Amino acid sequence: MTVIELHGVGLTYPGPPPVPALQPCELTVRRGEYVTITGPSGSGKSTLLNLLGLLDRPTEGRYLLDGVDTAPLPERERTALRAYRIGFVFQSFHLLPHRSATENVTLSQLYRGTGARTRRREAQAALERVGLGHRKDALPSRLSGGERQRVAIARALAGEPSLLLCDEPTGNLDSATADTVLELIDTLHRDGMTVLMITHDTGIASRAGRVVSIKDGVLTG
Repeated sequence: MTVIELHGVGLTYPGPPPVPALQPCELTVRRGEYVTITGPSGSGKSTLLNLLGLLDRPTEGRYLLDGVDTAPLPERERTALRAYRIGFVFQSFHLLPHRSATENVTLSQLYRGTGARTRRREAQAALERVGLGHRKDALPSRLSGGERQRVAIARALAGEPSLLLCDEPTGNLDSATADTVLELIDTLHRDGMTVLMITHDTGIASRAGRVVSIKDGVLTG
């Protein structure tokens, strides 16, 4: 079963002059795969991530997420699909400083329409899953960089998404802490999570089962 299907998907920003950010491309990611997308700065990685995360719309082609054609969906339905099917992990942790680890995780579930008690239970289960159950009440200022990123991963996992989208998730971490976070992502993949990671680091990319490259908006591999 496929999670991601891109058929001739491209994005051109209007001009003048028009700027092609992503050339029409094909990509299929099957359930349970671990795929990395590599490329230099300005290659189109962020553009592709925003399209896959339903943050932007392509100007051509079709994008199917879990078999759902996202092109004709109104924005409200795209937001709901994103909330239920996609978990995001960014280079910056994007944690609210005055909210506990549990509260930060529950915020990702607001668009899913679940009750407060359910959100808290799912958040604490996600924190347990990433090894931070004992830090569930801690503020971000009391957490290390690696712990903050694990809270961010727990936030992405709450609600059991179909796809984990990671954008340079170790970019703000030292090498030892980065290895810990990458090992966690490896474990999540072994447990069945579909992972797509954007990275410029070929060493990190090699951890995946498949590596796809992008340069000047052209996707290959």
